[in-house]
Amino acid sequence: MALTPVSEALERVLNLCPAMAHETVPLAEAAGRVLATPVAATRAQPPFRASAMDGYAVRAEDLKPGMRLDLIGESPAGGQFEGAVGPGQTVRIFTGGAVPEGADRVVIQENVSREGAVVILSDTPGDGMNIRPAGADFKIGDTLSAPRRLSAADIALLAAMNIPDVPVVKKPVIAVIPTGDELVMPGEEPGPTQIITSNNFAIKAQLEAQGAIVRLLPIARDNRPALRAAFKLAEGADMVITLGGASVGDYDLIAPMAEELGLALDFYKIAMRPGKPLIAGHISGVPMFGLPGNPVSSMVCTHVFLRPAVDKMLGLGATALPEQRFALTTPLPANGPREHYMRARVENGHCTPANSQDSALITVMARSNALLIRPPFAAPAETGESVSCILY
Repeated sequence: MALTPVSEALERVLNLCPAMAHETVPLAEAAGRVLATPVAATRAQPPFRASAMDGYAVRAEDLKPGMRLDLIGESPAGGQFEGAVGPGQTVRIFTGGAVPEGADRVVIQENVSREGAVVILSDTPGDGMNIRPAGADFKIGDTLSAPRRLSAADIALLAAMNIPDVPVVKKPVIAVIPTGDELVMPGEEPGPTQIITSNNFAIKAQLEAQGAIVRLLPIARDNRPALRAAFKLAEGADMVITLGGASVGDYDLIAPMAEELGLALDFYKIAMRPGKPLIAGHISGVPMFGLPGNPVSSMVCTHVFLRPAVDKMLGLGATALPEQRFALTTPLPANGPREHYMRARVENGHCTPANSQDSALITVMARSNALLIRPPFAAPAETGESVSCILY
């Protein structure tokens, strides 16, 4: 069977993943969620002419060096002076306070002196307005565009727009099934030939950071009843991911078991390293992906295929993760026929590939912060050459 090129595999993965429905959540729970539809402000900001400084509201014609003005009241933030500022008059005003009628300047408090109820402008009272016009930030009907992942600044904007409830995209629920007789959970006592499962926790961290809800299912042993029970536990999820059992060994039962349960296989095996064995298809109408059991391979596949898949389901676009270019710090040999995702460290605009690219080394993945992409049959690369990377 021919190996599927990475770009084609990604396109097919994205085609397997439908967009999620929408829901409404309280504003306090909307941070990090994806805004589903544009939201319009129901209130202007500021809703009135507001002072930008602590000082005194005056008429422009009274803004003269040494001018003496009668103090007739005050306008604190949250309060209002009932009346108008006439010639020769002023109102004490505080930052955020409503500018009273008749006033069109605010003289900062450092530029005045007081004698009881008389305010005396200094010799240099300044000519700045120090007033924020009504609607200077946004007006009623102005919108926050969608889709977008809501940042803290977006949440502040929605609050100021007087939006208490926010339309967001539902988080996809992803069931992750680790498989293999060789696996035990962290904290358990492994047998002499067993190892601690780790890639299920890595996948959970990667995909929840992308905006999904990940259900970690129990380890499924290498037999059909155990796998059948695991798939049963995954019912109701929006995506199913299996870890391990995706190769061609006698105990690699994922593909035949999934086919028995109705898997419609889309493709199998990708022209990439690490991570060549990857099952992709639908099972009972739900996208299902069988990742390699090797932790580094499964993490690389998640960066390349499943993080974009979650973005697609959240309405953020059906595209690969963004690539950035950096200067290589060391030469690289020519690449072979499979696209190579090398673990690397990016710092200060430079990319340093890890000395060892053994896909069994989790420590190398943890020390790295990027995947350096080497296209199939790439020519040798020299120090200083620009290379493409995915940051993670």
